[in-house]
Amino acid sequence: MKRRSFVKASVMAGTATIISPMISKAVIKDNQQEAAEFYELRVYTLKNDIQQKLVEDFYSQAAIPAFNRLGVKNVGVFTELIPAGQTRLFVLIPYHSLVHFNDVIIKLEQDKVFQQKGIPYFTAPAIKPAYERIESSIMKAFAHAPKMVVPPNKSRIFEMRQYQSASEAAGKKKIEMFNDQGEIDIFKRLDFKPVFWGETIIGPSRPNLTYMVTFDDQEAKAAHWKSFIDDPEWKKISTVDGYSDALLVSKITSTLLLPVAYSQI
Repeated sequence: MKRRSFVKASVMAGTATIISPMISKAVIKDNQQEAAEFYELRVYTLKNDIQQKLVEDFYSQAAIPAFNRLGVKNVGVFTELIPAGQTRLFVLIPYHSLVHFNDVIIKLEQDKVFQQKGIPYFTAPAIKPAYERIESSIMKAFAHAPKMVVPPNKSRIFEMRQYQSASEAAGKKKIEMFNDQGEIDIFKRLDFKPVFWGETIIGPSRPNLTYMVTFDDQEAKAAHWKSFIDDPEWKKISTVDGYSDALLVSKITSTLLLPVAYSQI
């Protein structure tokens, strides 16, 4: 019996000796592949100022401090520059990885300070809800822009653009255009001060990609986009066979945003 146990232990040890380096290599490879950040975008539909204040108080007093304690930095909160009625509230939350995202969810449930300060938001009654709906998306950062870049802290407007594609193949091709054909580099060279680029992996209106750029004001926005359209390099890559926006993009939405006072972006 002892011999059998010894043989079994020896086999397991030998197997571990073979598998361990393989696991280590796989972990290293996965870590390299997961160097890109993940972004959670929450869009709150609100009906009045009371709801807006309740949600904003939740983020300024409870959520953002809790996120920061858990290693989530640079949480952005934005209102619409030109709302159609009550503004929607946009919340952008960056995570190091999906593992980090899951870890944050678990620890927030255990964070007594967060839970206590969030009571008005969490327990708002059905007849006076904190918001009408939340629409959430999870995005993975592009390979050529794997980390969020926070712009200088001064008065500015943000533009969030979403490009929807008719097929997943077309969506991947458009991302390839940004990553491999130099489209991201054009934005950087023309000083759009891009904040992030993300492929939506979970969320509505897929397949799509979303990115955020910034400007001093509306006049600067118009000037920057004119310079982009007139840029020789953009004209060159946009006419490469297979990379025409007419083939790759079925719908573009643009939302102009203003950061709230406590936004970390």
